[in-house]
Amino acid sequence: MSRYFTERRSRAGVRVAGGTLGVAALLLPLLGAAPPGTSAEAPSGRLQGAFASAAAEYQVPQSVLLGVSYLQSRWDAHGGAPSVTGGYGPMHLTDARTALANATRHSEAAGDPRGDDSRAPLRASKAVPKNTQLPSRLRTLPRAAELTGLSAEELRGDPAANVRGGAALLAAAQKKLGKPLSDRPADWYAAVAKFSGADDAATAGTYANDVFAVIRDGERRTTDAGQQVTLRARPDARPQAAQIEKMGLRKADAGGTECPKTVSCEWIPAPYEEFGDGDYGNHDLADRPKDQSIDYIVIHDTEATWEQTLKLVQDKTYLAWHYSLRSTDGHIVQSIKNKDVGWHAGNWYVNAKSIGLEHEGFLAQPDSWYTEEMYRSSSRLVKYLSKKYGIPLDRQHILGHDTVPGPTTSTIKSMHTDPGPYWDWSHYFALMGKPFHQSAGPDGGLVTVAPEFDENQPEFTGCEKAGVACAPHGSSAVRLYTEPSEDAALIKDIGLRPGGEPSTIDVNDMASRVSAGQQYAIAGREGDWTAIWYLGQKAWFKNPATQPTAVPAKGLVVTPKPGASEVPVYGRAYPEKEAYPSGMTPQAISPLPYKLLSGQRYATGGTTRGEYFYSPTFDTSSHKVVKGKDVYYEIQFGHRVAWVRAADVQVLPSTVS
Repeated sequence: MSRYFTERRSRAGVRVAGGTLGVAALLLPLLGAAPPGTSAEAPSGRLQGAFASAAAEYQVPQSVLLGVSYLQSRWDAHGGAPSVTGGYGPMHLTDARTALANATRHSEAAGDPRGDDSRAPLRASKAVPKNTQLPSRLRTLPRAAELTGLSAEELRGDPAANVRGGAALLAAAQKKLGKPLSDRPADWYAAVAKFSGADDAATAGTYANDVFAVIRDGERRTTDAGQQVTLRARPDARPQAAQIEKMGLRKADAGGTECPKTVSCEWIPAPYEEFGDGDYGNHDLADRPKDQSIDYIVIHDTEATWEQTLKLVQDKTYLAWHYSLRSTDGHIVQSIKNKDVGWHAGNWYVNAKSIGLEHEGFLAQPDSWYTEEMYRSSSRLVKYLSKKYGIPLDRQHILGHDTVPGPTTSTIKSMHTDPGPYWDWSHYFALMGKPFHQSAGPDGGLVTVAPEFDENQPEFTGCEKAGVACAPHGSSAVRLYTEPSEDAALIKDIGLRPGGEPSTIDVNDMASRVSAGQQYAIAGREGDWTAIWYLGQKAWFKNPATQPTAVPAKGLVVTPKPGASEVPVYGRAYPEKEAYPSGMTPQAISPLPYKLLSGQRYATGGTTRGEYFYSPTFDTSSHKVVKGKDVYYEIQFGHRVAWVRAADVQVLPSTVS
């Protein structure tokens, strides 16, 4: 969905309801503990030593402890900040009650996730979900405190203590399962599955398989705190599926889900039901891709607990999306068939041509983080959907909700900002086999935004309180200025602020930043600075050769046709009025307040013909896909994508001659 809203449809239109959617065992202690040439006592090797010590103390194989930690956090400590489900430290020990109590919710603008003005708009609520009983998977840190005698504060803030807590939990799980504290990783397969917190056999098995794949292949990484950690490959670490069968976990109903075999997927349907004088929810029946193509996948975060997310998607008076993904173990629930249209993106054109993925996260803490297992599960699903429906794996088709444009001028302010600047787009695309990299020489004419996530830490405010600086955090975002200087003013967005008020560095202010993977046409260079065309302006960002935040690329760009000083920009690609059948009111082709000016260039994501999915009633007999003759180009116009009419522009190679 997106962050910070709840909507309910009512007979008169919509009423607001509570809830939110806008979550070494018998090994020699230091055997293989540190990378070659690195002492475990060296500052950069302390975390490696902590894994060795905890493994020895609780008789857990180092490889198992390291593998579990990698699938939770990639060994990062995140400076003590909680994950989206209240998990702390390298082992992702969960203390959701504490995390929720310390979180700050954000007053992001209201929005209509259906985004269609043929129906009454939906409105937003700032209601905070009740902190009711939490499942055990969200309370592992208090249990680790009991097992180790360490305080909750130590387990949250001290990475070494956190690793000890994780080792204690694994050892306790192994004992409860009646298994020996052996030095063979294979003997720990069920304990690893239990550590995931999954309550169904498929998810627990998928999680354990992923951990064992990491153990078999090995990993080496420098963490966000500069710690060098190595997991040496153990080719003998093989999954033991039979151990899962004896755990008594439930069998999830796959129910014809549309998922790859490499993830755990469950069918929990969203209701398509009528209520009150023809009003209905919470999605629309369609016949995609037969009657209209699926061109986009939209990445959201829920700002709701997993249990609340599932309750909401099953509410006939609410909204629905296609897939929900659980953070702790990567479990996936599908609620709408991909042939049908979900209400999730706030732009009806995008809704009608997209699949929505909601990622669990009930904390409105923008610098919180996602588990590695969620990233992996989500990336596998997106790669599968991309292949099935022919959706390009690029940032103009794999959209964040924060890159979906307002369909009209009046909706620009209400568009949502999830998953925000702390979603690691570079890692996400690398997991899909599409890493962001240099694809041209310096004269390619385009740049691909590609900062090093952990090292790129732009200043943001508003994570805890308006105007107060957020804690330093790795980010996918790169800030834009009016001149090649960090002392210059930030780029303005006249759609967000028609009065010309300055942009801010608030974490939810999208006006003056670009994001990893996005491509823009080069407008100039000066020293360590690069300029791009952005929202009709020349925008500068720091891009030093020693630590680049963008790399050269090439492709196709659009620019106004000769003789045109400017062309309009649109937030949807609707057909011309002549395409609508008699009796159907044509949707307005209303331009946004921006202009694409002569001499400016914008990277294009391809062409599409104008299209509108007419579905204002529960009775599907009146539904129709209206297809026009007008052709549009999708462009990366600002932080969000947009469209221009092909009749207004010419397409050129980006290469600078």
